[in-house]
Amino acid sequence: MSAINSLIINYLEYLEIEKNRSKKTIENYDRYLKRFINWSKIEKPDKINLEAIRKYRIFLNRFQNEKKETLKKNTQNYHLIALRSFLKYLAKRDIKTLAAEKIELGKTSVRQVEFLEPDELNRLLEVSNKGNLIGLRDRAILELFFSTGLRVSELSKLNRKDINLKKDEFTVRGKGDKLRIVFVSEQAKSALKNYLSERTDLDKTLFIRIDRAQKNKNDQESFRLTPRSIQRIVKKYALAAGITKKVTPHTIRHSYATDLLAAGADIRSVQTMLGHSSITTTQIYTHITDKKLKETYKSYHGKSK
Repeated sequence: MSAINSLIINYLEYLEIEKNRSKKTIENYDRYLKRFINWSKIEKPDKINLEAIRKYRIFLNRFQNEKKETLKKNTQNYHLIALRSFLKYLAKRDIKTLAAEKIELGKTSVRQVEFLEPDELNRLLEVSNKGNLIGLRDRAILELFFSTGLRVSELSKLNRKDINLKKDEFTVRGKGDKLRIVFVSEQAKSALKNYLSERTDLDKTLFIRIDRAQKNKNDQESFRLTPRSIQRIVKKYALAAGITKKVTPHTIRHSYATDLLAAGADIRSVQTMLGHSSITTTQIYTHITDKKLKETYKSYHGKSK
């Protein structure tokens, strides 16, 4: 094993133990760094230089997979971010290599956020308002998504004990095992109460597959809805509501953030509520803050003349 491969292993262990990064993040960084090493054939960290990085960027930009698909600019940047992070780790250990700050990220286009307008959201919620247990469950899922801005993986993992319906908030464990508080609206609380009052099973899981639970009322084995199942539920009701745009759980998360900002919430607060580690991620919602600035300008500018 080359010296640099050994250092990469040490670095990934550092991410796991010292930085408490998620398993998925570590897998991605491992893949990105291995791509660089396999392409460059570099065996020692002091051989990493600006010329190698320049050629690597050209390689990433021209790369095609088996389906002749190229790498998106964001994905190319993820490769460079992993490499910069690795170089910072080496510098911390006083290992001679290229300074991380010399690697600049490529410019990317502004990401467009898809979100639901208020009337679309109302239609989505109303179409799921059925009296049977499946309908009550699905209404609770949709209401909780919009009330909390949860990721689909976070919502799927919830157990009954995680939510105290006497309180308006609960703690969720998000990406990187980070804890954050989310808030439950009166509508979401009502939908959850209606759903749970009809549950007759003993399962600890909050959102379950109803068909299995009904057939196994005395079986406490979990029949938790998977993130994929929840995605299908959201899609089903979006189609039933006549919404033509693509609607996913993340669309509702975007709608949650958009609603907060449109109502006057500051972007730092929204960052905290979404569980974003960087304000840069939250800044995809500048379409809302920009709109509010324009409205403020039109309302107040020139009125003293």
